[in-house]
Amino acid sequence: MKILVTGGTVFASRYTAEYFRDKGHQVCVLNRGTREQPEGVTLLRGDRHDCRELLKGRSFDAVLDITAYNADDVNGLLDGLGDFGEYILISSSAVYPETAPQPFTETEECGPNRIWGSYGTDKIAAERALTERVPGAYILRPPYLCGRMNNLYREAFVFECAGKGLPFYVPEDGKLPLQFFDIGDLCRFMEILLDRKPEQRVFNVGNRETVTAEEWAVLCYKVLGKVPEIRYVRSGIPQRSYFPFHPYAYKLDVSAMYGLMPETLPLYESLCGSYEWYRDNRDRIIRKPLLDYINSNTDKMR
Repeated sequence: MKILVTGGTVFASRYTAEYFRDKGHQVCVLNRGTREQPEGVTLLRGDRHDCRELLKGRSFDAVLDITAYNADDVNGLLDGLGDFGEYILISSSAVYPETAPQPFTETEECGPNRIWGSYGTDKIAAERALTERVPGAYILRPPYLCGRMNNLYREAFVFECAGKGLPFYVPEDGKLPLQFFDIGDLCRFMEILLDRKPEQRVFNVGNRETVTAEEWAVLCYKVLGKVPEIRYVRSGIPQRSYFPFHPYAYKLDVSAMYGLMPETLPLYESLCGSYEWYRDNRDRIIRKPLLDYINSNTDKMR
């Protein structure tokens, strides 16, 4: 297939470009060309908001839109696209109001989420812009993505704590549930959609089971062959100051996805892959001052 991937230089979009390249497809990536590009793909250097001339005369069997964050992103690309077959948009679980019944199902009405703010409402706008113009497009709503090429300061933060032999701080009783999805599984599911073309157009995607914040930290330390000293942080301390996730408990119903893809990568194996990549790419991690905060506020966090 001839596939267009938006982005293609970091984490989800880069992994997607390389995944479909390795499957033997002809992959084009659309980005500004300011970062290192994946090998074996065609760079279309430009801005998705002004790409008419760049995409003129080109056709694609599939468009994998990994980097659309709002309606302008979607409309800008659609204005420039010529002929294309399937369109898959990576949206987010942030489109569900935090007050809606859980686990969230795909039929739940989207709405503002106070935890995610404009990120969630912008994703809603992106979905609506796409469905208005391409009613047959597929929309995927993942929870937290993990795995190889993850340059966000999530599991990388825990790996650094483990590597330094530090204790690990978790919010309150450590029972905050977290739901993950490996980037490789996301690509496998996109491949299934392109192959089978199911009638359902919107899918929650993710691991069926959640893990607690403490269980997640223990798994990350286990990757390095270590066992963490878990320290519980009392309520009232800003969670994002010392922990990489929002104080938000939610779960997606992913039964429709599992109906098409019954097997997913165990979280521990995903974290092993993440560490293998992190070990050789520490300079690519987008760090936040979590350790600085911990070192400066240890006494009041207990």
